[in-house]
Order: sequence, then C-alpha cells, then structure tokens
Amino acid sequence: MENLVSAQGVVKKFGSNVVLDSITFEIKPGEFLFLTGPSGSGKTTLLRLLVRDLVLDAGELKVIGFDTGGLKENQMVNLRRQVGVVFQDFKLLNDRNIFENVALPLEIAGMKPEGIKKMVGEALDMVGLSTKPLAFPAQLSGGELQRVGLARAIISRPRLILADEPTGNLDPLTAKAIIKLLVDIHKNMQTTIVVATHNAEIVDTLQLRVLSLKEGKIIKDKKGKYE
Repeated sequence: MENLVSAQGVVKKFGSNVVLDSITFEIKPGEFLFLTGPSGSGKTTLLRLLVRDLVLDAGELKVIGFDTGGLKENQMVNLRRQVGVVFQDFKLLNDRNIFENVALPLEIAGMKPEGIKKMVGEALDMVGLSTKPLAFPAQLSGGELQRVGLARAIISRPRLILADEPTGNLDPLTAKAIIKLLVDIHKNMQTTIVVATHNAEIVDTLQLRVLSLKEGKIIKDKKGKYE
C-alpha cells in the first residue's frame, strides 16, 4: 500500500532556530494517529508543512502523491482540496451563518448550489448540527463551534484531516465528545486523521499510534500512551 504521507529527513528552520531536525516517518492511508510533544516541539510546524502552508528547508515530504518541496500553484490548490484542517480557535467567519461557513470550501471549488446544499446538509448531520444551519457562530457553544469546524474540514471528503489541538479550548467532557466524533468520522469516511494534542487522557484512552516530538526530533513512534 502506497503511503499517504512520506517524510524523509525533513528540516524546517526559522532563522537560526531549527524547529524540525531531520525527521523521517510515514503515514498509511486510513491511519488515525496522534502528534504529541511539548509546546515548541514542532507539532504545528509539521502540520503546516503537510498542507504546504510552509516550505521545508531540506529533505523530502510527499503528501497524497505531491512532492511539497516544488509545488506549482495549481498543484498546491489540488493538494489543499484533499486536506481538511481543524483549528483550535475554530477560524470561522462571524458574519456568516453555519451553513455558509461549512459551504465555503465548496463555493471556492465552484460547485453548483444544489450540490452544496446536499453536501452541507450531510456534513452538518454527521456532526450533529443539522438543526442549526442558520445560526451564527456567536450563538454557539465552544463544542458546537468545533463541530462546525469539523463539518467544514470534511465537507470536501478529504483524504487527509489535520486537527491542530482541536480540544485545546474545550472542557474535558466536550473534548471527549469531539474526539469521539473524529473517531466516528474516521470509521465512516475511512479517511486519514492526524491530531496534534496535549490531551494525555484522550491519547491514553484510545491507544492509537503516537508520533511524539521533542526539540524538533521524533522520540517515539508507536501505538500506546501519551509521552
């Protein structure tokens, strides 16, 4: 089975600061894994490299068949359409309702209105928000806002979902509900999911693959508990 992600000796620097130091790993299609490590260990930088929001300084990083080191503009657009991103701070547009926020990736892709309506309805149903398409972000709880973020991330049926501290701003009970939702999405869509997190309890409970970073290096890559 061909790897969905292949990183070989990836280096990323900001000035003289080496944030990722020659890291090598692979992710197979359909995996669910946690990316862990202390603040400043390189987790968010790695996620940004995967979606080509940053460019590596050395090594090779292939994502969904694209060599991210030398992407042309049209290739970058194609890659990003196949990657859904979930943010800790939601990144929703406050002047648009929930339907409009979730529909945005499809509108950008040029889909017709009838297709958008059907797919947004399915996505909102999947995250348990089918009754609130006309609500605005200010009317929702933190957990509901993250569900909107999840719906937007899955709306294009991506091959890869990247979640950057998706439970960081949520209370423990709501955090567990969001992770359960991600697990359900993984099961139903058979998509690959990478979750960057500090939440040791959730990692320990699920006992999935853990890729742990420290000072820019991978110090653990196996199934098990948070480290």
